[in-house]
Amino acid sequence: MLLTALATCHCGPRHCVVQRNLLLSYRPIIGVLAQENRSEDEFAQGSSYIAASYIKYLEGAGARVAPIRMGLKDKEYVRLFYSINGLLLPGGDIDLRTSNSNRVARIFYRLALKANNTKDYFPIWGICQGFQQLSFFTANKYLLTQTNTKGVALPLNFTQEAQSSRLFQSLPSDVMQCLAKENITSNFHNYSLSMQNYTENPKLRMFYRILSTNIDEGVEFISTMEGYRYPFYALQWHPEKCPYEWVDKPGMVHTTSATRTCFYTASFFVSEAMKNSHRFSCPKEEEKALIYNYPPFFTSMDAIFIQNYYFD
Repeated sequence: MLLTALATCHCGPRHCVVQRNLLLSYRPIIGVLAQENRSEDEFAQGSSYIAASYIKYLEGAGARVAPIRMGLKDKEYVRLFYSINGLLLPGGDIDLRTSNSNRVARIFYRLALKANNTKDYFPIWGICQGFQQLSFFTANKYLLTQTNTKGVALPLNFTQEAQSSRLFQSLPSDVMQCLAKENITSNFHNYSLSMQNYTENPKLRMFYRILSTNIDEGVEFISTMEGYRYPFYALQWHPEKCPYEWVDKPGMVHTTSATRTCFYTASFFVSEAMKNSHRFSCPKEEEKALIYNYPPFFTSMDAIFIQNYYFD
């Protein structure tokens, strides 16, 4: 408040607008996509959910969160897009070809393409299922291959492009070394984007650079990629699980290096979201949109998600 007041008193009107936008960039709001409730979730309420670990992942790096709920009109999604500073597509178990959640994700994907084409910097961060959605939208084709990668922690096989990438060049060298040598990336997916399918698809090949891969029973699949021209980032692994999910299953890692990876990846994405000046029309509308309006629900210490947010 003091900084805003000083800007108003000591600069001309045009400069003041720039100054306020710069201040707003340090209060980023990131949208997180809700999705249909899982059939096996005995605690489910309403029709959709967001795992609380994704919310904490972003809040721990200095962002606020607005849930992207299902069932809104398309024009409401457009208004919401221009009010938030970035989008996280979380992991889950939806049908990429038929789910309503995926339809909403595609709306935001297309809006982000359009925005970035006009130099309106808007980042997207896809985790696990979110990775798969980004590949599906870009290729406009389902290209996933079944792999035995549900419940396993792996090191990353970095490509030559990793060191010069926007994502990984921001991470400390010791964190990079841990990622390359330790089993700290949690994988909970039955399907992967193989290097073969990526290489044979010109749309994917021209859009994304491959930063890391892994191998399952002879199938080399992509574990991390980022857009060449667009600030779109896709992780097939789960950085958010380490500090926030505690079910005792293979693939869950709680080491110091895994926790640091969680923090540094989230910090990078939040810093990307600070690069645009999207904002809500007024403080009241902003307040109504935030996740704080919804209570997290404790499921069970044995559940894959210890806390969920549920939505009608």
